[in-house]
Amino acid sequence: MKRIMVIDGGPRKNMNTAAMCEKFAEGARDAGAEVKVVRLYDMDFKGCMSCMACKLKNKATNICKFKDAISPVLEEIATADGLALASPIYFGGITAEMHAFLERLAFPWLSYNDYSLTAPKKMPVVLMETMNGTPEQNNSQGFGTKEMCIAAALGQPEKLVAYNTCQVKNYDNYELGMFSKEAKLQWRDEHWENGLQSAYEAGKRMASAD
Repeated sequence: MKRIMVIDGGPRKNMNTAAMCEKFAEGARDAGAEVKVVRLYDMDFKGCMSCMACKLKNKATNICKFKDAISPVLEEIATADGLALASPIYFGGITAEMHAFLERLAFPWLSYNDYSLTAPKKMPVVLMETMNGTPEQNNSQGFGTKEMCIAAALGQPEKLVAYNTCQVKNYDNYELGMFSKEAKLQWRDEHWENGLQSAYEAGKRMASAD
């Protein structure tokens, strides 16, 4: 049975990113995989501490050696059969928690002898982004340079983007005058279920791949 890790980098348990993660996990489980969903905002961890323990001579490792709550997750990813990373886009990029997590995941892959990137194991990766921007108008850098690191070390990731998502459930309660409540809800009615279905199918593909 394949083991797939899903990392939810969003802060809200009942909003867009969490829904995409659950749909991805559902698709993977329906295809026979064992899936673990990890919510970064529920964990007490830090980004890279620059301890350089992963670079010690004769002790170098491609798994972070600093011990905190995220350590078991990094160990599980090292032997997993697939990885999905999901984040809302805030200020044009992934959340601080996802950025911190990727520092801990990817820095140990980097060799300062030749700048190669070597993960413990190659595996399929899906990157999921949820954002307020539209396909025509957005300032997202997404996963940024971390996407390049993931591609080099694990393989070229598949990307799913849910555009123009609703930031809140009730626009009448917030100062969000730049946005048309009616247009937002119309977009959601026309596109959101397709986005969830895309996440479901991506999970199913990952679990079914040879």
